[in-house]
Amino acid sequence: MEESHMGRPAEMMSFMDAVKSGLGRWNDFSGRSSRSEYWFLYLFGIVFQIGGFALMFISEYFGFVLLIGLLMLIVPFIAVSVRRLHDVGQSGWMLLIGIIPIVNLVGGFVLLYWFIFAAGEEQANRFGPVPTNMLE
Repeated sequence: MEESHMGRPAEMMSFMDAVKSGLGRWNDFSGRSSRSEYWFLYLFGIVFQIGGFALMFISEYFGFVLLIGLLMLIVPFIAVSVRRLHDVGQSGWMLLIGIIPIVNLVGGFVLLYWFIFAAGEEQANRFGPVPTNMLE
């Protein structure tokens, strides 16, 4: 993979690689995840939900499968969110500002900025090396 002039990978992670990495590192709260890994995993979750809701109209059995599937995705989503915060140099504990009632009004926008717009740090930080966007 080609590196950009700033040390970040020149290419974003592919959709399938992001899903494999996110689900494969479902309990890894250390290290860093790039924006592409974060957002592609969440896109997978949205597609999973839409497909599950569509199947619920066929049989109520699929509703139970959807519920179990969504519950199983909670930990990988939290893990990739913590790793994404690590990529921008923030502690994973900052994710908790989204659940504090009054602080959530501003804190939610701060989290959204870090997840969407903030580029990861260009060099290794205290949470690990720059993500390579390649499966290991």
